[in-house]
Amino acid sequence: MHNCIHEHMGCTCGEHDNENKVSQMPLIGNAAPEFVANTTNGVINFPMDYAGKWVILFSHPADFTPVCTTEFMVFQSMLEDFKKLNTEIIGLSIGTLTGHLAWINAIRNIKYRDIENVDIVFPIIDDMNMNIAKQYGMLHPNASDTRAVRAVFIIDPKGIIRAILYYPLTTGRNFDEIKRILIALQVTDAFGVSTPADWHMGDDVVMPAPSTTAEMYNRISKSDAGYDVRSWFLTLRKLTAEMINKKLYHKDGKK
Repeated sequence: MHNCIHEHMGCTCGEHDNENKVSQMPLIGNAAPEFVANTTNGVINFPMDYAGKWVILFSHPADFTPVCTTEFMVFQSMLEDFKKLNTEIIGLSIGTLTGHLAWINAIRNIKYRDIENVDIVFPIIDDMNMNIAKQYGMLHPNASDTRAVRAVFIIDPKGIIRAILYYPLTTGRNFDEIKRILIALQVTDAFGVSTPADWHMGDDVVMPAPSTTAEMYNRISKSDAGYDVRSWFLTLRKLTAEMINKKLYHKDGKK
């Protein structure tokens, strides 16, 4: 281990450079790092090619691994639901295109739950040099320095990172939760509200808290006008699934 008296004082000895590159990661609210990459669907220029769309960018540890195989099958089975939410899926693995293609072909012959005969049609990035994984903080050295953890980045139509999820190598993702977060973010943007604990579509949503005395008293007075005022700083509002569906979903996958 490198011992340096400057380690916690902005060390410039160079020994920590690789460590910093591996652990660096973008944060919620940051612009998604740009990249050009080869994928199983051809070259993509990100985020330029996805302008105006939501994107779920996710990483997986390696091709031909059992947990990853189940995740890819579930993502593909939900692809049309995501498209109806104006959302595209991009996978990333520290592997070659040849390996990705062979794995995709093998998945076609596997059945998981009620999912079978699956063709993976969303792009999988070739990141053999680990450049993109490092840009997005997908490498966690204490877990593995050659395999990406199960990262999920939800990126909005302006290319801004809105949510980040990390799962360990051994634990498969909860895809219902990923979809729930995506819908919650879109509801926030469409209706100017927040979503409370354990929120699902059709549940009450949370109104922004007042920031002035006048707003506070005005909020309290609206308790009988479609608002459910639990306290001046916690006010709920009805937002039905029908209202959300009308605003967010489109049968042809377009906004």
